[in-house]
Amino acid sequence: MEEIHPVDPADLRPSSPIGARLLALNNQHATELSWLDADRFAQLAARAFVARRIGCVDAFLLAFDQDADYDSPNFLWFGARYVRFVYVDRIVVRPAARGRGLARRLYQDLFAEAAGAGHERVVCEVNQEPPNAASDAFHAALGFAEVGNATIHGGCKTVRYLARPLVVRA
Repeated sequence: MEEIHPVDPADLRPSSPIGARLLALNNQHATELSWLDADRFAQLAARAFVARRIGCVDAFLLAFDQDADYDSPNFLWFGARYVRFVYVDRIVVRPAARGRGLARRLYQDLFAEAAGAGHERVVCEVNQEPPNAASDAFHAALGFAEVGNATIHGGCKTVRYLARPLVVRA
């Protein structure tokens, strides 16, 4: 079983093969995630509460807590409603690596990290327009429930906001 690794600052250097793979995987799924240039990807990963990858970038996850310096309209939506949360900004699995439980493992890792830090919930959004039925089913199976929706980016995208409560460790 491939290990979960933190995204190291060295991974984000322009010359890093890991960084190039992370960025390429992100941008191959720009419809679901949003396209990023190398500098913006490095900034986001450096600010993340959790930045993890599996293997030689078979999958990755970036998540931010409520204190992050982040201007995403989705992150800001949650920030206006919740005091403590961890927002999953992006999670993606390389097509050839799907079906091996990698996204589930990344989420389980995040749930443990967030609960250990005293966070009350993990939140995310899933595209409603354009639809993402596979992501809807996946998040429902993990215990996420809809808490709102919005139309963003000048009406180009409609999203469903989801939340999953955590059992916080004392």
